Amino acid sequence: MKIKVLLLGRELHLGGSERQISEMARNLDRSRFEAHVGCFRPEGLRGEELRAAGVPVVVFPVRSFLSIPALKGAWQLVRYIRENNIDVVHTFDYPLTAFAVPIARACTRAAVISSVRAHRGLVPGIYAWLIPQTDRWVDAVVVNCEFLKHHLVNDYAIAPDRIQLCYNGIDLTQFYSGPSRRPDALPTGSLVVGVVCALRPEKGLLTLLDAFERVRNVSSLRLVIVGSGEMLQPLQAHAGNLGISDLCIFEPATPWVADWMRAIDIFVLPSLSEALSNSLMEAMACGCCAVASNTGANPELVVDGDNGLLFEPGNAEALADVLRMLIGNEARRRELAAKAARRIRDDFSVASSAERLGEIYDQVLNLRRA
Repeated sequence: MKIKVLLLGRELHLGGSERQISEMARNLDRSRFEAHVGCFRPEGLRGEELRAAGVPVVVFPVRSFLSIPALKGAWQLVRYIRENNIDVVHTFDYPLTAFAVPIARACTRAAVISSVRAHRGLVPGIYAWLIPQTDRWVDAVVVNCEFLKHHLVNDYAIAPDRIQLCYNGIDLTQFYSGPSRRPDALPTGSLVVGVVCALRPEKGLLTLLDAFERVRNVSSLRLVIVGSGEMLQPLQAHAGNLGISDLCIFEPATPWVADWMRAIDIFVLPSLSEALSNSLMEAMACGCCAVASNTGANPELVVDGDNGLLFEPGNAEALADVLRMLIGNEARRRELAAKAARRIRDDFSVASSAERLGEIYDQVLNLRRA
């Protein structure tokens, strides 16, 4: 009999957690697992992917936890788990952890698993208090990097044996190195420094602009920032103040991430806080020369001097020094990029991630049956 798993996330559009939900639901071993996906908002790219793959998607139309629809959504969740004989409920982000974990634990017999996919210091408002309360109610907490495991053990006193590590996986049929047509927004023959990420303060993108201004004297150089978010206008204003607006290209968030990645020569992730970055892994898989801040789980992906380069977070001059060296040394860029692509191919495929997640589900269920 197949193990039935309900994967839960707030929405099914662009974003790292949304992508991981879709990829895990579609790539769990279908001979052993039957994946279902639940969400508050079903519209978007990932929802379309799941439906095309035949994965059931259920919507719990909750907009506020303090509302009549939230009570209806709670009963709908319980009924869905019971009627579909769900064995494992697994939440992928903090809104669904706060909503679904206590309901599934109190009202169903399913195993309950939560996820921590970013430093808890970034969790906003009352969620920052609510989410740690759920740690005692779950059978396991899944993290996507060693950095977060240490964070939960040291800062939240969660027993190490209750934390399960499952690295994110990359779809290597989509993210791969090779020739690609550059987007029309990029001048022919340009050397491109760039990043693809959500435009949030913790991504440290002001540091990238400051560093780029220091190396702007290369005539063919361009800076590409692909993404959407609250920092867009501050970044554009800062580029104007630095006098580099004509060298910067701001592109909204797009489903064509791989095309942009393959157009970037030097990918820079200047985060001030970071767990395991999907964007960094995707860039490495696409053959970018990877540069990242030495924070969070970035060093778990980028081995400094071997398959990429690291710099101290927030240090624009240190980043500029790295960029100067790489801009002037094409052979070194190619060497680092080739090793980065190999690292992702060998260790971070979707298949290996889905296999590991299946092992976690087996382990949790076996412990409950013991």
